[in-house]
Amino acid sequence: MIRLKIVTPMETLVDTETPIVTLPGRKGRFQVLNDHAPLLSSLERGSIVYSDGGAEKEVRISSGFVKVRDNEVFAMVEQ
Repeated sequence: MIRLKIVTPMETLVDTETPIVTLPGRKGRFQVLNDHAPLLSSLERGSIVYSDGGAEKEVRISSGFVKVRDNEVFAMVEQ
């Protein structure tokens, strides 16, 4: 499982565990699975999509950055 945390300058939007995360990168959408290689990426307008209890959920963003490391995805976003 991946620990997903999505925050804005004002609040924490998501803090959960999920098997997969899809993010809107500047060079296209990409997915993060368990044991993904470390990376830093900027994010563009779109949706961060993740699975929560079998249901697909999404958070709409206008921009941001994401850090992936040690099965943790930490996204700092603007909505």
